[in-house]
Amino acid sequence: MNVRKLLSIVGTLLFVAAALPAQIKRVPPPAPVYPVPTVSQLAWADMETNAFIHFNINTFTNKEWGYGNESPSLFRPTSVNTSQWAKTLKETGFKEMILTCKHHDGFCLWPSKFTNRSVKASPYKNGNGDIVKEARDAALKYGLQFGVYLSPWDRSRADYGTPAYITYYRNQLTELFHNYGPIFEMWFDGANGGDGYYGGANDKREIDRTTYYDWPKTLKLVQKMAPHVLFFSDAGPGVRWVGNEEGIAGETNWNTVTADTLYPGKAGMEHYLNSGDISGKQWIPAEVDVSIRPGWFYHANEDSLVKTPEKLLGIYLTSVGRGSTLLLNIPPDTTGQFNSHDVSALYGFKSLLDKTFAHNLAATATVTADSYRGHSNLYAAANVNDGNKETYWATDDHENTGALTIELRKKSRIQYVIVQEYIRLGQRVKSFTIAVWKDDAWQTVAAATTIGHKRIIKIDPVTTKKIRINITDSKACPLISNVEIY
Repeated sequence: MNVRKLLSIVGTLLFVAAALPAQIKRVPPPAPVYPVPTVSQLAWADMETNAFIHFNINTFTNKEWGYGNESPSLFRPTSVNTSQWAKTLKETGFKEMILTCKHHDGFCLWPSKFTNRSVKASPYKNGNGDIVKEARDAALKYGLQFGVYLSPWDRSRADYGTPAYITYYRNQLTELFHNYGPIFEMWFDGANGGDGYYGGANDKREIDRTTYYDWPKTLKLVQKMAPHVLFFSDAGPGVRWVGNEEGIAGETNWNTVTADTLYPGKAGMEHYLNSGDISGKQWIPAEVDVSIRPGWFYHANEDSLVKTPEKLLGIYLTSVGRGSTLLLNIPPDTTGQFNSHDVSALYGFKSLLDKTFAHNLAATATVTADSYRGHSNLYAAANVNDGNKETYWATDDHENTGALTIELRKKSRIQYVIVQEYIRLGQRVKSFTIAVWKDDAWQTVAAATTIGHKRIIKIDPVTTKKIRINITDSKACPLISNVEIY
């Protein structure tokens, strides 16, 4: 083959390559913006609504925090039905059930071999009951993830405040993870030390929460038994507290924080937890814990104070709708079942949620962008309404802004705009606006900061055919995986 013919072939190949359609051009994906979530954290984010179950000896003493001297004989539910818990949760959209296996009073819902202060010393099933097993089995039956809460503080233990108690605590964690798995999430809160019964001492004990529990060693112990378990605490390391118990994530909500800056009593800690940290070194997203009642345990005098479906929808918008996951507490009553007031509120909430987000107008819309990465359809605007969460619209690396225009099939009344980032490659968007086409002009109807896993923007109802999402600032090229309009 002569040189002229070879050059001709090469030229032809170059011409064909240049003419290749955009959808098959090989354009590299954006580099991750670290830190990024783990597989477990991604699964947790997708769950969106989970349930807390506060059921313990406090249910029968009308207390929120037991003192530690309550007799196990007081735990006498008449008709425990964990299947009712799980069935109700499944039918109302919840994905996980976290049980308070031991609260601050030290009473255990399973027959722990390390203490007599448990169901085995109670009248429940003549001492042969095991609420943890029943709850775990019900969760598995209805396809829910199962989580456990084990209070680090124990007001009943004479050895609390000594190294011996840490051994006791770890022994009980080992019992739970060996006997009641699979466990998706391990929950422990920040209530540690203070007055208590302490085996009859009836005094006040203070501990250094930053050192006493030696959490790194405890977490390693658990991770050996359950490598993918998520840990909740003020500082994670799996998920963090949101800084309040009102159901409100920050309007600015970064999934990232720097964990070693978090310690009890630090000024501004609640705000830091609520908003996260744009420069945070670890991916530790906020979990929004709130109770369906004023208290965390069942109290008959709160039957009329159960949150309404409308209130629960509002909490959904300020938790899931701000990029977090909602953990809603539903406490069984003295029978051992969800009370009818709570059940009615849950089904009402599910009905209202389904009605509000029934018809996604963006699903059949035409979506365009002012630019997209490498002019490749792998990153084109149409990816945001293709129903595939693994595809996304992206800009070129040097572009930290961009706009998506959603044109509906016809003029429609809209009130909610949902936007989701492709967080597998990190959280990026720092600010964005939403505009609608009205009176022959674009009119801005909302402005916000972070997006994260899911941002739901509620606007004053407006009739329009076109909506524009304008990313005004981002840590790196924005990646939007989903847009919905309701």
